[in-house]
Amino acid sequence: MERIDGKALAAQVKRQAADQVAVLRQQKIVPKLAVILVGEDPASKVYVGGKAKDCAECNIESDVIQLPAETTQQQLLEQIDTLNRDQSVHGILVQLPLPGHIDEKAVIEAIDPKKDVDGFTPVNVGRMFVGEDCFLPCTPAGCIELIRAAGVEMKGKKAVVIGRSNIVGKPMALLLLRENATVTVCHSKTQDLAAVCREADILVAAIGKDRFVGKDMVKPGAVVIDVGINRGADGKLHGDVDESALSDVAGKITPVPGGVGLMTRAMLMVNTVKACKKLNGMA
Repeated sequence: MERIDGKALAAQVKRQAADQVAVLRQQKIVPKLAVILVGEDPASKVYVGGKAKDCAECNIESDVIQLPAETTQQQLLEQIDTLNRDQSVHGILVQLPLPGHIDEKAVIEAIDPKKDVDGFTPVNVGRMFVGEDCFLPCTPAGCIELIRAAGVEMKGKKAVVIGRSNIVGKPMALLLLRENATVTVCHSKTQDLAAVCREADILVAAIGKDRFVGKDMVKPGAVVIDVGINRGADGKLHGDVDESALSDVAGKITPVPGGVGLMTRAMLMVNTVKACKKLNGMA
């Protein structure tokens, strides 16, 4: 079983983004990402810190706006409106999840689609659905790049996605379709899940259940993309896939950590540079 090196690919993608930023800066154009963090969620703080680090590596300006947990929905929407109108800001990201009293859907819809570097607004989702140019959601886009970098041909292959979330599962299926794979989406109501998964040449696990995918769910030689990041009872990070059980079954697999998570962050840098170019009439 070969591990697909997400760390090396993410570093390469970020280098390419940094090269584009260098060209923009020569023209006195500075790409800028604004990240809004509401509350004190420890995991969210770690994620936001990682994004700021990536921006620094790519020479992208970043602005982290930390708001207290009791921030009202109206206050958050006003903050987004300010960023929408700020011409120095090219990308806007609201770190999810938000406190329970705030409607995530309303917040996402408030972001200017031209600055929606997460690819979550209905405008970008709709454009993705019909195959138009748009900001692709970072995790599914990163998964496609990992599959491609592993030298795996997607055209004509059977792909199975476990999970149907708006953030990963559904867009993942769409992007695999765009690569001409034959795609099945599985979920909690799928009958004989293991049998369906065993048909997959490419298996994407995105359900948020610690080491859920075992040996009985994987076709010999399959490519396994593990999107999950779960804190196990042992205190360590694990994926949705039990990697140790697949050593003599899977052909290629993305490790956790060191796989999809790093590529998600790298694709955010790609989207931020793209947003900057488009807003400056360069793409």
